[in-house]
Amino acid sequence: MSGTLVLVRHGQSDWNLKNLFTGWRDPDLTELGVEEAKAGGKALADYGIKFDIAFTSDLVRAQRTCQFVLDAVGQSSLETIRDQALNERDYGDLSGLNKDDAREKWGEEQVHIWRRSYDIPPPGGESLRDTGARVWPYYLTEILPRVLSGQKVLVAAHGNSLRSLVMVLDRLSKEQILKLNLATGVPMVYKLNANSTVASKEVLGDMSGAH
Repeated sequence: MSGTLVLVRHGQSDWNLKNLFTGWRDPDLTELGVEEAKAGGKALADYGIKFDIAFTSDLVRAQRTCQFVLDAVGQSSLETIRDQALNERDYGDLSGLNKDDAREKWGEEQVHIWRRSYDIPPPGGESLRDTGARVWPYYLTEILPRVLSGQKVLVAAHGNSLRSLVMVLDRLSKEQILKLNLATGVPMVYKLNANSTVASKEVLGDMSGAH
């Protein structure tokens, strides 16, 4: 068996709370989001893991979540690599809009297609497939080699960038990944085999409230 890969979705952001399409915009965590990040960190501390390196996105909500997790496991100063390859899906023209207003402008069915189809992007934005097209190469070149060398790696990122990874790790179909929602602040602990397949997966918390 090789190393360990831990995925954590950032805690609730201000725009999550306001029901806005966020994408590459950069709102901070809410108080609840801070608590979710700290709870995820505590779950990992209780699990007993120590990391060799951390990765996060170019957006502050993921960076702060990453830091809260590292603080909780007693590794506040651990080397952390930030890269926009791990950013949330870009919602393009939807970014900053209230989801109800978007439905009023484009129609509920069209907005649903943009949100829940695999390969149809909103105007000026990315589909889930587009998101995966930047997440997967980064994972293969920067993250996976470290895990396969035996390191314990933390990735704190976003709902859609992490769904792209989970799709590959869990070998999910396009239809299955569209139904998958990840809870904020709940760590997923993957142990990988030497051939990069998953040896085991543990979810340290409750995914039932995922959105």
